[in-house]
Amino acid sequence: MSYKLKTLQKELAALVDRYTVRDGDLYTEISNLVFSRHSIPYRSNRIEPPYKIDKPSIYIIVQGVKDVIFGEERFRYGPPNYLVASMDLPIIAEVLEASAEFPNLSCKIEFTRSNILELLSHDALTVSHRGKSSRSLNVAELDVSVLDAVVRLVGLLDKPADIPVLAPLFTKEILYRVLHGEHGSSLRQIVTDGTPAIHIQNAIQHLLNHFQESFQVEDLADIAKMSVPSFHRHFKQITAMSPIQFQKQLRLQEARQLLIMEESLSIADTAFQVGYESPTQFIREYSRMFGISPKKDMRRLKKADEHGLDI
Repeated sequence: MSYKLKTLQKELAALVDRYTVRDGDLYTEISNLVFSRHSIPYRSNRIEPPYKIDKPSIYIIVQGVKDVIFGEERFRYGPPNYLVASMDLPIIAEVLEASAEFPNLSCKIEFTRSNILELLSHDALTVSHRGKSSRSLNVAELDVSVLDAVVRLVGLLDKPADIPVLAPLFTKEILYRVLHGEHGSSLRQIVTDGTPAIHIQNAIQHLLNHFQESFQVEDLADIAKMSVPSFHRHFKQITAMSPIQFQKQLRLQEARQLLIMEESLSIADTAFQVGYESPTQFIREYSRMFGISPKKDMRRLKKADEHGLDI
């Protein structure tokens, strides 16, 4: 790792540490910039990490190490890397290294599809293989050009009057660097006409909006304007999951949130509300996903909340 990169990482760590006064996610004065701080590894307190639906974004670990579970795949990344996520996906982030003295610190920078399109309209970048799909979550090597722009963006929090003018410019520079990076194609494919990803996005959006409802794969393939075999192949290439697995993760994510927020809701009512016809099947799949039954999970989540543990 170069001296310049190490210097920028220390500068970024100091900024994020100063603006995160508690554990959890922190939305900043810059609308597309989110910080995260964790003082306890997820494994040490045995609280399973939460699932999240992520917008097209990059994630930089400023301090510590995380694992990201994506379908059946697991990515580990830390300060030498950044994560590129191109679609709305259910993922799980697991904090591996964290303490009160050395908290796990990270920042997320979100992009819109219009941001990507604007840059592509002025650039020679294209998607070279329109018949192929790129995975929508990838780990890339962090370089000085990306990190320098990120430090300048985060540094605007010290100069709030400059945010309206300079934040969009620095965000555009970061995105430009990422689009030219090793996994820029995963972002380019979601806005390029004719790519399978464009059509798979429509099916994903349908699942996000109707995850409680049962579906036929043929109907999703029609939404994506693909044959069933082609739809299955591209969906798995992009999301690392089958459509059924994708829906299951969405349902269980929502169920867990309901159990936390709605104390009066029974396990059976929770199952029915997220689309399960059988509470027994719901309990079985919930236990397989989170390693504990819904009832026991609800108790430990509440206990963790009472003790101020971030979940």
